[in-house]
Amino acid sequence: MSDRIERNLDVSPAHVAGLDLGNKGHMELLTVLWLGKPLWMWVLFISIVLALLVLDLGVFHKDDHEVGVAESLKMSGFYIALGVAFSGFVWWQIGPTETAQYLTAFVVEKTLALDNIFVIALIFTFFAVPRAYQHRVLFWGILGVIVLRGIMIGLGATIVAQYHWVLYIFAVFLILTGVKMLMVDDKPYDIASNPVLRLLKKRFHVTEELHGHDFFVKKPDPETGKMVRFATPLFLALVMIEFADLIFAVDSVPAVFTITTDPFIVYTSNIFAILGLRALYFALAAILHRFAYLKYALSILLVFIGSKIFVADIMGWEKFPPEWSLGITFAILGAGVVVSLWKTKEGTTQNAG
Repeated sequence: MSDRIERNLDVSPAHVAGLDLGNKGHMELLTVLWLGKPLWMWVLFISIVLALLVLDLGVFHKDDHEVGVAESLKMSGFYIALGVAFSGFVWWQIGPTETAQYLTAFVVEKTLALDNIFVIALIFTFFAVPRAYQHRVLFWGILGVIVLRGIMIGLGATIVAQYHWVLYIFAVFLILTGVKMLMVDDKPYDIASNPVLRLLKKRFHVTEELHGHDFFVKKPDPETGKMVRFATPLFLALVMIEFADLIFAVDSVPAVFTITTDPFIVYTSNIFAILGLRALYFALAAILHRFAYLKYALSILLVFIGSKIFVADIMGWEKFPPEWSLGITFAILGAGVVVSLWKTKEGTTQNAG
């Protein structure tokens, strides 16, 4: 009887051994190191991000609607809590020092990206994108950010691993950027003359008006009368936001690499910060003027981050203490927020310069 069952189920010793080898092979694959960390850690993180994106578009924003301040704050609070909670996973799997580095990178990236909100608001205004469609643009924009940041961080990690002195170039760049932000007044972001926008209008047929939430529509060609694909202003806004994020990444990615060279911490802190920031946009867009003086805190923060590697060398440390870095980062940004709110309160609003 047992022989017949074994034959029917094909559970011969050789078959069972094959299954064991197969399972063992899968386990070994998941433990293979990729950019310094086991593959399963990368798979887990990407799975969390993809699940969040599916939940966001497929459940919470299945239909186009205007995202209010209350909804924006709830979404942002959820993403911030999730980003902070991930630091517990970092502590469990890697260690307390790396956890401090992750939290510092998370805070720095989220704060540096605040400037991006100003530009996003200008882009939406320029293309007259209704608030009901803005979330759709930001959602698809985050997919591009995940890919672009991954490429930049992967290249950066490879370069730093081969040429450690590149970190000193990053550090000097951050110090000069911070000083420039302190000394030079902001110039308005000129969208109309942006070369990327001119290239898009040259390469694509572009409609003058929006067509609901569509990025592309088919319309008759004015010259030939044939049905061709037209890009809508919504698509132009999406590309311009992606381009703006790429420009801001030139500052933020080197900043995080001077905090830690671990690609896993650099990438995860970047993505969690950006996910939450896009959610916070709808609440901050209406009160951006209250943070007019935060740019000075960001300037000082960039100078501090860039100078850490030189301070560590002078003091003979292997690296600047991560716990000090986290505390000083919070102190600088906290002071910037307090000063901004005080300077721009009703009745005492002053020009930020």
